[in-house]
Amino acid sequence: MSKTSWAAVDDYIVGSLFEADPVLDAVLAANHDHGLPAIDVSPAQGKLLSLLVCIQGAKKVLEIGTLGGYSTVWMARALPVDGKIVTLELDPLHADVAQSNFERAGVSERVELRVGPALQSLAALGAENAGPFDLVFIDADKPNNPHYLSWAMRLSRPGTVIICDNVIRDGAVLDQGGRDPNVEGARAAFSFIGGEKHLDGTAIQTVGAKGYDGFAIAIVN
Repeated sequence: MSKTSWAAVDDYIVGSLFEADPVLDAVLAANHDHGLPAIDVSPAQGKLLSLLVCIQGAKKVLEIGTLGGYSTVWMARALPVDGKIVTLELDPLHADVAQSNFERAGVSERVELRVGPALQSLAALGAENAGPFDLVFIDADKPNNPHYLSWAMRLSRPGTVIICDNVIRDGAVLDQGGRDPNVEGARAAFSFIGGEKHLDGTAIQTVGAKGYDGFAIAIVN
């Protein structure tokens, strides 16, 4: 199987299971038009995040890494009317595009977008006693994965679901001697989850329109 085949299967999944969604299409188009990197989750992955929010019965979601808000919209739509997602973004341009996308999608009242270094925003959330969150989605700079996971734990409760994206890296996660900071960040995520007695987790390898990667998922106990 090739990446072309994986992408074609993703198209089949979307065509078979999803209704046409001009709003989400417009979100991706806006991201592209403003020059944002095309590293959003795929539609199938976005729907998975939406389903996980529903399965968890989440009312409070924390997202670390907004980009243009595509994944945020998927999760915000799945929240109940009194639900809220706090999403953290470093880049002011990305944040401006994301805010416009939230308004376009009609979810801005459920989304709180904080701009600045995520570790500073997380410290502020901790100081505000903003937790506990029911679900945390980590999809930001990979070298900081262990710091983000540590903050996710501090802002969680027993039963909180934590998802960390991009932990397989085309299989490069196996390269113990590599010095790619993104791979080192992926390995650090595995080390953190595997070594934390209050987390019970696994990882899922994925192929599709985004190539070969995967995510770790854990529950706080």
